[in-house]
Amino acid sequence: MAALNKIMLACAAVLAAILTVPASAQAPDIVGDWHGALDTPRGALTLILHVTREGDGSLKAELQSPDQGPGSIPASEVTLAGEHLTFRIAQIGANYEGDWEAATQQWRGTFSQNGQLPLALSRGLPPKRPVVEGLDGRWEGTVERGGATLRLVLRVRTAELGTIAALDSPDQLANGVPVSGLARDGRSVVFDVPSVKSHFAGTLSDDGSQLSGVWTRPEVADAVTTFTRSSETAVRQPRARPQTPSEPFPYKSEEVAFDNPRFAEVHLAGTLTLPQGEGPFPAVVLITGSGAQDRDEALLGHRPFAVIADYLTRHGIAVLRFDDRGVGKSTGDYGAATSADLATDANAAFAYLRGRGDIRRDAVGFIGHSEGGMIGPIAMAENPDVAFLVMLAGPGTALDTLLLSQRRLVGSQMGLSEADLDRGEPILAAVFRAVASGDTAEKGRENARAVLTPEAMTALGAPGADPNSVLQQVTGPWFSYFLKYDPAPNLARIRVPVLALNGSLDRQVPPRENLAAVREALRGNPDATAIELPGLNHLFQTARTGAVGEYADIEETFAPIALEAMTQWISERFVKR
Repeated sequence: MAALNKIMLACAAVLAAILTVPASAQAPDIVGDWHGALDTPRGALTLILHVTREGDGSLKAELQSPDQGPGSIPASEVTLAGEHLTFRIAQIGANYEGDWEAATQQWRGTFSQNGQLPLALSRGLPPKRPVVEGLDGRWEGTVERGGATLRLVLRVRTAELGTIAALDSPDQLANGVPVSGLARDGRSVVFDVPSVKSHFAGTLSDDGSQLSGVWTRPEVADAVTTFTRSSETAVRQPRARPQTPSEPFPYKSEEVAFDNPRFAEVHLAGTLTLPQGEGPFPAVVLITGSGAQDRDEALLGHRPFAVIADYLTRHGIAVLRFDDRGVGKSTGDYGAATSADLATDANAAFAYLRGRGDIRRDAVGFIGHSEGGMIGPIAMAENPDVAFLVMLAGPGTALDTLLLSQRRLVGSQMGLSEADLDRGEPILAAVFRAVASGDTAEKGRENARAVLTPEAMTALGAPGADPNSVLQQVTGPWFSYFLKYDPAPNLARIRVPVLALNGSLDRQVPPRENLAAVREALRGNPDATAIELPGLNHLFQTARTGAVGEYADIEETFAPIALEAMTQWISERFVKR
């Protein structure tokens, strides 16, 4: 039956091509504007690709996401080979690969960025949206949910494509959530946030400085918000990040590059900082956490890996930090990689360091943050030469258990009530079991889809929503591997020194149960230390509550107590006196 359907579809495509496409079905000149929409868990995002051709015949391109704000991001690579188009946006770790479909006159393919989503690109700019007068600017307000006060920012901008609005929820780390249906009738204003099925209806104040109204959402209590307009012309100053290193540095800094022999397409680029003196020096490879990240693990204006590298290098330890595959100057497809694949990148960095004369071959170790603290032991299972491991909030408990604990701790600070959490937890647990039970990522997706009935979606707080909004987040090679992985066996095999650090206010990797699991797994290791650092969050900032919404507000990037703890620990074992 499946084979017959494929034949019928193929015949239909041929017939459509005959009826609708000119005699030449060859892909058109790529130069010009192309647009499409990504169906993301936060709603549909319009993308615009603008392609130009240089005098030497090479292609250049820029990508815009008008729903998320003005400006464009340059493509680092654009290749057109016959009817096959690829482009890469290294700055955001994104790749696109698609083929020309004559029947629809579109480029059809996959956009990869921390996951894979279908994307069809059509010629020209997207349709213009209606112009809504008098609302442009930044509107700030709050909403009460589940006993938590959540900040909201509504951004409205009128430009060539009409009036576009987006919503930010800083306390939920949600930025650029698409807004649709924005309309104004006198002082009445309405809009929708499709990704959460929310509708807002409000009234402008007489002077137009405030917008007060009510949020409605199926099966959720109504909530009131008053937005206050900020100055349209005000320039918002970036938050201070006093720890970010600045030149001149009392050490050497080199741009380096190396290949991963396991993946021909993966060429990794990074920064190596070397202490003053001749060496050879002990060295560390820094391993980033979840998501495609640059060599500094940059987040919300913070550059924690730059801060760590600066501190360690000033204390006699060389540091290699590198862009994740597909990010910055590194090549490869991050969206298709599992933690095991990323472990081979860490081992490639290790091999590069050991091949240098200014690095001590017997003193090269890993420092991994969050998922990086899980990737390190995976890499060490294949690489017995790694001299030590520092886990910064690296997981020790079963990953499905960790995710459920994380949801409860973070969710309570993001407006989810205990009742909301209790209703959704068994559904998510069942979804995780379904994904992990699949022999392949596709089978796991199929199993999870069966769990996500209409009743289950209601229990998750998304009545009537498409299950794909959940499936996009919990299926695929990375998530399938993640859910099946048990940290304990690889940790138990390690016999070199290990330091595990957790902040007491970590809401993403709960410290008490996590460090207990790490200690248990490492009980046979004669040099294993696990420490809970008071008052620090998941990013190792000195925090008030540990809520993710505080990350951007805190000026500190990485607490001195954490920097000192790991530097002293490494120095005692590997820095020559």
